[in-house]
Amino acid sequence: MDTSKSSASAQPARRGPQPDDRTPKQSPLNSALSTPLLYFFILGDVLGAGVYVLVGQVVAASGGAVWVPLSVALCLAMLTAGSYAELATKYPRAGGASHYTTRAYGPFAGFLAGYCMLAAGIVSVAALARGFAGDYLTAFVSLPVAAVVIVFLAALALLNARGIKESTRANVVATVIEVGGLLIVVVLGAWIVLRGDGHVDALTDLGTPQKGAAAAVLSGAVLAYYSFVGFETSVNVAEETRDPVRSYPRALFGALGTAGLVYVLVGLAATAAVPATVLADSSGPLLEVVKAAGGVPERLFSAIALVAVANGALLTGIMSSRLAFGMARDGLLPRQLATVLPQRRTPWVAIAVTTALSLLLALTGDVATLASTLVLLLLVVFFMVNTAALVLRKDPVDREYFRVPVVVPVLGAASCVLLATRVEGEVWKRGLLVLAVGVVPALVAARRHRRDDRGAQPD
Repeated sequence: MDTSKSSASAQPARRGPQPDDRTPKQSPLNSALSTPLLYFFILGDVLGAGVYVLVGQVVAASGGAVWVPLSVALCLAMLTAGSYAELATKYPRAGGASHYTTRAYGPFAGFLAGYCMLAAGIVSVAALARGFAGDYLTAFVSLPVAAVVIVFLAALALLNARGIKESTRANVVATVIEVGGLLIVVVLGAWIVLRGDGHVDALTDLGTPQKGAAAAVLSGAVLAYYSFVGFETSVNVAEETRDPVRSYPRALFGALGTAGLVYVLVGLAATAAVPATVLADSSGPLLEVVKAAGGVPERLFSAIALVAVANGALLTGIMSSRLAFGMARDGLLPRQLATVLPQRRTPWVAIAVTTALSLLLALTGDVATLASTLVLLLLVVFFMVNTAALVLRKDPVDREYFRVPVVVPVLGAASCVLLATRVEGEVWKRGLLVLAVGVVPALVAARRHRRDDRGAQPD
């Protein structure tokens, strides 16, 4: 892997009108993110709230050796992360996957990629808002769910609108708390094993009554892969990073490596400390480790989980608003969404609209049925991004950027296809329905781009 600088002398063929980001220019957003802030942004988004329920689900799918599917998922995620690192430093603009696929394939594909990411982000924030108002909060106080959801999302929107620096500094604190909680689990698991109450033999147990070892690992890897997603949201703040070519790859791979190490240690500790059947049947598997070890107040984990949920919602909300901002600037969504606050330089209209949609979902519907389609939607996006990285190899830009070997996006695209084959049929039906809803506005966006392009042609 290296950094490259391509000459802009050869004009590549293009599909439809393209945003002019071939040369550096002043961004309307505030470039305030340093490498450490970006590292914690990615780490906090990857760790998120999912890890607190992840281990039990992976155990149920793959068997006791949960560290194996976690390691496989990490390797697969690193492949797609390589494509993102190249594209984010080559085109450091808000819009992420939508922007890359628009450049590679035109506005129709660009809209669908952005639509999938935006839908996943909005639904995720809604689900996290309901999660914040659930059992973890009731361990401390009982309040109406609707009231908690409204206050929670409003507070996150205000923090998001205040500024990227303020939001990411809050994330640093929250991420340290999250990692601290997970390290407590690792220490408690080791203590259980050392005192002779562990189940070390489970660490090599792969397979389930329904599946052999290989099939079980792949099924577990699909669930584990979801635990590593979140890194893709960081491309939407590359434009707000001071030196993306230097900072982004370091922060991205450093955060993924840290998250992978933490996940593997947590998986080893939980599997060795608690019987696999108990983990698989629990909605709070890490809490089972705390119970088995004793000596640590269970309310402590409720507090840590609340911090994790809030942090995950904040970071996903930042991603959603920046993605909407980028799509609007590229002409794929109404231009009003690209409006920024003059002093704060944050996309306040995009923040307000994405928060309102998340609030609507959180208050009026059960988002659990949509949440299971997020992995499939993200696999579609990741496949498009990996192939876009290959297509855009012939697009020169007048700046240095991070470059990965061509085999990385090839294997990244193949890994998405492999994991998609392990997704259940019912999830495919829901995912295809969500995609179908986005086809009509994608066609409208493509038609509008063609009309604008014809209007811009010289007589």
